[in-house]
Amino acid sequence: MLSFSSSSLSLSLSLSLSVRMVIKTELCAYTEGRIYPGRGMRYVARDGKVHIFGSAKARRLHNQRIKPVKLRWTQAWRRHNKKGKVEESAKKRARRTFKVQKAIVGLSLEDFQRKKARRPELRAAAKEAATKEAKVKAEKKAAQAAKAKAAMKSTGPAQKQQFSKQAKPAGKGGGKR
Repeated sequence: MLSFSSSSLSLSLSLSLSVRMVIKTELCAYTEGRIYPGRGMRYVARDGKVHIFGSAKARRLHNQRIKPVKLRWTQAWRRHNKKGKVEESAKKRARRTFKVQKAIVGLSLEDFQRKKARRPELRAAAKEAATKEAKVKAEKKAAQAAKAKAAMKSTGPAQKQQFSKQAKPAGKGGGKR
C-alpha cells in the first residue's frame, strides 16, 4: 500500500497546474495561419520545396498562383495594408529629427556659421545682377525688333504668294477602295 501525505500531494498538483503543454504548430505557406498537429496538408513541389497548407482552399489558391496579398483574409494582405500592430505606429510618430551642425574639414564651426550669415547678402547681389542682365537683354531684343520693323516698312508690303488650286480628278470621289 502506498500512502501520501497531504503536503506532498498538494505540491505535485500545484506543479502540474502551472506547467503548460507546448504544442508544436506550423505556419501555412499561403495564409500564414497556425496549423495544429493532425491538420493541414504537405505539398512537395517538383523542385523539392515543401509547402504546408492549412486548408484545401489555400492549396488551390497557391496552385492557381493567386497572390495572398490580393486576398483580404490573409496575413499578407493585413501586413501589406498595415492592419493591426497599432503600438508600432505610435512609436514611429514619437521620433523627431533634429539638425546638428558639425565643422567641415578645413573650416571650424564658427567660420562656417560666419560664411552662412554672409550668404543672404551675396544672394541679393547676385539677384540684382541677374535682373540687370535680363533688362539689358530685353532692351537689345526690343531694339532689334524695332529695326526689323523699320526695315520691313522701307521695303514695302510683302507680295503674297498665289497658289493655284488643282482640279480634282473625275470620278465618284472615293479613296483607294
